[in-house]
Amino acid sequence: MSDWHTATVQARAPAADGLTDLVLDIQGTALVGTHAHPGQYVRLRLPGQQPCMFAIASPPAPQGTRWEFLLKDEGALPSALLHLPPGTPVEVSRPEGPGFPLVKARGHDLLLFASGSGISAIRPVIASVHQERHAYGRVTLYFGARTPGSFAYAGELERWQADDVRVVRTVSRPGASGWQGLTGYVQAHLGEEPLEDAVAFVCGPADMVQGVMAQLRQRGVPQSAVFLNY
Repeated sequence: MSDWHTATVQARAPAADGLTDLVLDIQGTALVGTHAHPGQYVRLRLPGQQPCMFAIASPPAPQGTRWEFLLKDEGALPSALLHLPPGTPVEVSRPEGPGFPLVKARGHDLLLFASGSGISAIRPVIASVHQERHAYGRVTLYFGARTPGSFAYAGELERWQADDVRVVRTVSRPGASGWQGLTGYVQAHLGEEPLEDAVAFVCGPADMVQGVMAQLRQRGVPQSAVFLNY
């Protein structure tokens, strides 16, 4: 049974086509300091709605008082959350799941795979890696979206690259957008570099996760080096 606490909506803003960034203020609650690992998730609920799980999109911060979430406009609860005005109370559970084991990636190349709203669980990994970038080898983010307008945190991608994180973006449904970049699924763009000593963190829909894991297996990455955020 979840341990519920009352946070309040601090801000919300469009993040990409069909995606909204929601910031909750947890100041004064027992939740402060409970987010320990990037990739952990919580349950949110509103009166009369069934709770849903959402990854915390901001990095762990021992004294942090704000948690960010990336909401996809699908389902009753997400649709209700993304229309709440600032100051509205939202019930939040304690963080769940082990998150991503950054300690196991130290000294290795790190492969990050995200599709759609799955970037919400990978974003805090990147923030944590930046705090001690020297502890890791090459870091590459493979980020897939349906359309060019569906990449959340688009404004942060250049900063990530400037901080020595290679960003590979691919669009599965470019349509008539004029997109000049890569197309198809993330696992199709691993390139030719050796991956045997790499560690991989993966977050996205089940079919994407399975496809990535199969491709990594073919490239010599053992299953023990591939981690999901649950």
